[in-house]
Amino acid sequence: MIEEILQREYHHNRISEYLISLAILIGGILVVWIVEAVALRRLKARAGRTPSTFDDFLVGRIHGTGIPLAYLGIAQAALRVLTLTPRVERIIDMAGIVLLTLFAIVFTVALVRYGFEEFMRKRGADATRDRALKGVVSLAKALVWIIGTLFLLDNLGFRISTVIAGLGIGGIAVALAAQTVLGDLFAYFTILFDRPFEIGDFVIVGDYMGVIERFGIKTTRIASLGGEQIVVSNKDLTDSRVRNYKRMAKRRVVFRLGVTYQTPASLLREIPGIVTEIFREIEGTTLDRVHFFSYGDFSLIYEIVYYVDGNDYTRYMDLQQKANLRIYEEFEKRKIEFAYPTQTLYLSRA
Repeated sequence: MIEEILQREYHHNRISEYLISLAILIGGILVVWIVEAVALRRLKARAGRTPSTFDDFLVGRIHGTGIPLAYLGIAQAALRVLTLTPRVERIIDMAGIVLLTLFAIVFTVALVRYGFEEFMRKRGADATRDRALKGVVSLAKALVWIIGTLFLLDNLGFRISTVIAGLGIGGIAVALAAQTVLGDLFAYFTILFDRPFEIGDFVIVGDYMGVIERFGIKTTRIASLGGEQIVVSNKDLTDSRVRNYKRMAKRRVVFRLGVTYQTPASLLREIPGIVTEIFREIEGTTLDRVHFFSYGDFSLIYEIVYYVDGNDYTRYMDLQQKANLRIYEEFEKRKIEFAYPTQTLYLSRA
C-alpha cells in the first residue's frame, strides 16, 4: 500500500521523488545549521584570539556569503532530483546564475575593501584615510559590478561582444577626451598609496607654499601663508618637486655675519671660539662649524652652520633670535664692531 502511494506520479514526478527532494532540502538545512552553530562559532572564537585579521575576514565572509551560498546549493540539489519542464529548469538555472554572480560580486567587493583597509591600517591612520578609502572602494566597487554584470549577461545568453566592442571604442574616445582627468585620477592613487604628504604638512611646490588642507580625486587644496587657498591638480603636484618640511627631522641653518676691517687679528681668531661657547649654552642646537669665510666689500665675513632638532619653524626662529642676541652681547663686551656698508673717499689737492 505504501509502495503504491510512493509510486504515484504528480506533474511527471513520483511521490518518492518528492520525498527525496524534501529530505535533501531538510537534511541540507539541518547540516548548515549545525555547521553555523558549532563549527562557525568555534572558528570565530579561534580567529578572535589570533593577531591576524584575515581569519576574521574569512569567518565573516563564510557567515555572510558562504552560508547563503550553501542554502542555494541545497535548493539546487533538491530540485535536480525532480523532473521539471524545460522552462522551469531554465528559470531555476537563470536564478542560480544570478544569485551566484551576486554572491561572487559581494565577496569580491568585500575582499577589495578589506585589502584597502589593511593597506591603509599598516601605513598608519591620517585625517584623509576614510575619505580616500571611500573614494577608492567606490571606484573598485563600480568596476567589479560592471565586470560581474557583463559576465552575468553573457551566461544568460545575451550577446555582449558587440556591446564590449562599442565600450572599447567609446572608452578610447573618452580616454582621449579626458586625458587630464585620468591623469589626475592616477596621480590621486599615487598620492594615496605613496603618501608624499599628509593633511597638515607644510610643503613648497614650485612657487607656492602652504599647509596641505585636503586632497581629492582631481585636485589638492593648499592653505597658503597669505590665507588664500591654492588649488593644484594632482598631476601637476606629482610631476613637481615637493619639499615637505613636516618630515624634516632636523633643520640645517647657515648664516653669516660681518665685522669691520679695523678688527684686530687677535679678536678675529677669538670669534670662532666665542660663537662655539654661545651655541653650547643654547639647548636644541648643534653647532657644525664657524669659519672666517671671505673678505667682503666692506666687511670680514664669518659663516656659521648649526642644526636645530625638529621641524618647528617658530622654535627655530626663537633659537636663532637667542643666538643673535648672545653674539651681539659678547661682541659688545669685546668691542668687536659689526660692519655695515661704508665708503671711504680720498681727497687730494691738485
